[in-house]
Amino acid sequence: MYIAETNSTNDLLRQHPEYVTVRTDFQTSGRGQQGNGWESERGKNLLFSTLLLRPQIAVEQQFVISMAVCVALRQAVLDTVGADSISQDSPLCIKWPNDLYAGDRKLAGILIENTLSEGHIGQSIIGIGLNVNQQQWFSDAPNPTSLCLLTGCTYEPEIIMQAFLRNLSEIMQQPLAEIRSAYMDSLYRKTGFHLWEEREVNLLPTMNQSLPTNRSFEAHIADITDQGELLLRLRNGEEKTYHFKQVKYVINN
Repeated sequence: MYIAETNSTNDLLRQHPEYVTVRTDFQTSGRGQQGNGWESERGKNLLFSTLLLRPQIAVEQQFVISMAVCVALRQAVLDTVGADSISQDSPLCIKWPNDLYAGDRKLAGILIENTLSEGHIGQSIIGIGLNVNQQQWFSDAPNPTSLCLLTGCTYEPEIIMQAFLRNLSEIMQQPLAEIRSAYMDSLYRKTGFHLWEEREVNLLPTMNQSLPTNRSFEAHIADITDQGELLLRLRNGEEKTYHFKQVKYVINN
C-alpha cells in the first residue's frame, strides 16, 4: 500500500494489520530506535514498514530478525546502485545493532517492533528509513548521507523496497548460522581497535534516551551474542558486554 503522508508507517501498519507493506513519501512523526526522531525530506527517500508474520523464531533468538533485515537492506542497496558505485573509502556496512552506514555516515535506520506469542515471535513490524535522494538536512542529525550524495545519481525508492522484500524473504529461509555470518562479515569497524564511550541509559520517554559518561575506551568487536548484545574486547584482554544504548561508537564528524 502507498500513502502520500502518514504519521508513522509502523503505527499505520499496527492499526491496519490487513496491510502487508506500507510506503509513504512523508512521515509527520517518523521514529527511530528508543524514541529518536527521523528527518526525511518529502518525496526524497524510502520510508516504509512491512509485516513479518509468524517467523517461527524463539524470543531469545529474536535478534536474528534484525540481522536478516540489515543484510537484506544492504544487499538491496548494492543490487540497485551496483557495488562499483560505492567508494572503497565509504564501504556499505551494518552498524550495530541495526543501522546502515556508508563509511562513517548514516544511510539508513531500522525500527523493529516484535509481538510475542507462546515463547516465539508472533509477528514483526519492520520500519525502514533509507536516505535515497536527499542532499541536505536541517535537524541536528550528526552524520547523515544518501545514495545520491554517494554516487551522484538519483534512484527510485520503490525499486529498492522491492529488492529488499525479495532479499528478506530469501534470507529468512536460510540457517541461522548463515544469517549471522553475513551480518558479522558486514559489520562497521569489524576489525581493529576503535574508540567507544559508555552511556547512562535514561528510562524517561524523552528524545534523548542516553547520556555520555565521558568513560571512553579502546576496544574491538569480539562477538555479538544471540540476544544481540555487543561483546567488546579491550586492549588488556578484558571483555565487556553491552546492551543497545549502553555504549556508542566515537565518530569524528
